[in-house]
Amino acid sequence: MPASLKHIHPGTPMGATLVAGGATFRCWAPQAKSVYVLGDFNQRVRDDAALLTRDQQGHWRGFIPGVKDRQRYMFYVVGSGSEGPKRDPYARELESPFPAECIIRRTDFPWHESGYVTPPFHEFVIYQLHVGTFFTPNLPRKGGTFLDVARKLPYLAELGVTALQLLPIQEFQTSFSLGYNGTDYFSPEMDFAVADADLPAYLAEINKLLDAKGLRRYQAADLRGEMNQLKALVDLAHVHGLAVLLDVVYNHAGGDFGDQSLYFFDRQNPAGGQRNSLYFTDIGHAGGLVFDYSKPEVRDFLIQNAKFFVSEYRIDGYRYDQVSVIDHDGAPHGWRFCQDLTSTLHAHRPATLHLAEYWGVNPFIVAPTPAGAGFDTTLTDGLRIAIRDVIGQASAPDERSLNMAGLAKSLWPEGFAEAWRFVQGPENHDIVYKGREPRIARLGDPSNARSWFARSRARVATGLSLTAPGIPMLFMGQEFLEDKQWADDFVSHRDLLLHWAGLDQGDKQMLDHLRFTRDLLALRRRLPALRGQGFRVTHVHDQNRVLVFHRWVEGEGHDVMVVLHLANFTRVGYRIGFPGSGEWREVLNSDAYENWINAGVAGNQGRVVASEHALHGFRDSADMVLPANSILMFTR
Repeated sequence: MPASLKHIHPGTPMGATLVAGGATFRCWAPQAKSVYVLGDFNQRVRDDAALLTRDQQGHWRGFIPGVKDRQRYMFYVVGSGSEGPKRDPYARELESPFPAECIIRRTDFPWHESGYVTPPFHEFVIYQLHVGTFFTPNLPRKGGTFLDVARKLPYLAELGVTALQLLPIQEFQTSFSLGYNGTDYFSPEMDFAVADADLPAYLAEINKLLDAKGLRRYQAADLRGEMNQLKALVDLAHVHGLAVLLDVVYNHAGGDFGDQSLYFFDRQNPAGGQRNSLYFTDIGHAGGLVFDYSKPEVRDFLIQNAKFFVSEYRIDGYRYDQVSVIDHDGAPHGWRFCQDLTSTLHAHRPATLHLAEYWGVNPFIVAPTPAGAGFDTTLTDGLRIAIRDVIGQASAPDERSLNMAGLAKSLWPEGFAEAWRFVQGPENHDIVYKGREPRIARLGDPSNARSWFARSRARVATGLSLTAPGIPMLFMGQEFLEDKQWADDFVSHRDLLLHWAGLDQGDKQMLDHLRFTRDLLALRRRLPALRGQGFRVTHVHDQNRVLVFHRWVEGEGHDVMVVLHLANFTRVGYRIGFPGSGEWREVLNSDAYENWINAGVAGNQGRVVASEHALHGFRDSADMVLPANSILMFTR
């Protein structure tokens, strides 16, 4: 007799699910001849009691009595091309190291009910980081982990960002990775977990964070395994007022599949081509294969994955990798998959942010269904390209004109009705990866990334990103003047790790830039215009290297004027139009952060006075001092 069908019904979850007295198992293998489940609970004996029963949709399912939490298991699939073990595509956790067995896990976790609420979309400020390289106190023995990121949460909360965007954390089989070659979508990356033997020291550090908030401590058992450690990171982020976004790769999988992965899951004959691989098409991308969106089961696998992390891990949103590949290489079914994905997730949890990466930029990605794909916001590259162009051109040893008009045009990309519909920033994991483009500081002065030229231009670049329309995004280290590219391989490229030691040892230049970023983010929180819809470029001058724009809250005011100046000398008596007469406070002057507090600061002594002298589309204007390579901000 095959395994019991007790507790089996049309809604039985995929994968392994603990129920009273045992666990249900379900997998999709339509072309398999037979499927068994083998594990600690049946001594891995392949007999009739381990045999699952196939339904008309090609799902194999059954109930195994006596299964307990944290027991290991595998599916054993007999197909037309081969037979052997397969990991559960829905496995919540994997055993380390590879080749790994799956681990049955309860879904419970001692969450702290802190009352945290995901912020409204216009209040997002995203900090992008790679778990394995962000903070690495245990090198060379081990790279960074979820709990290492958690230890930096007070720093990140004090910085003033509102959301952490983790590069992909789903299990990948290589030792080092950006994460875009994942194979096990429901299982967090094993390398990002702290082993049981190392937990006591981490437990003490993590509990200090809870003590500081007056909250209940974790027990050691609460943090065992990568699943609970990722949950702890999300839990602690929420305790510190930070959202967590996951970077998910629904356009392709793999690059290093392995025989026990979901590749050729029902073990069809590989002579039939890649389309016999069940989950994939024969179209390659980034070393892997594009998902087959024509199959309802594949679409459901990915949509259930997105729902899973929202429900079980309480994450606040997603960055969807290369949606343009889903649309183009997944045609004609990819666009409909995107619509199904966003519609399902919006209904499941409306507050969740859905950020698409789509090249070239396409406003229909953020248009509601059925006309659009239904994502909330999308990455844009116009501001990044434009600001990197003017910063790079400014580094030339002359006073050439800069394309400030092009920079102005990039501030609000065409086709977007709301400012929060696009995400922008001068650095990200792709651009400043090793061998690609330089960090902003080095772009500002290729000969010396710590010179005054580099520091002052980096302040302008970061300042523009945080005052311009759109959801701003910082890449790890940008906030403290990191001037090196980065790499995921922290063994071969240890020299490219973030220079935390500089902050710890009091590096004045790093601390001053960090202060600048913190203060500007505090202003962004305090001044609603910087998060509002009102925006207009009021003055741009390529030869003078000046750009001025006006931010406000529609129907309310709260006017803010932002002035960029990228000449290498101070201008005196430069007249700027203002939306109103009287005193305007200079609430930001980036020159003050040069050797904070800069005793020789050039500026306006904290204020300018606008009088009736029409200019730049306003009735009033004011003379001011523009420090060299600076960003200024005025409000009433």
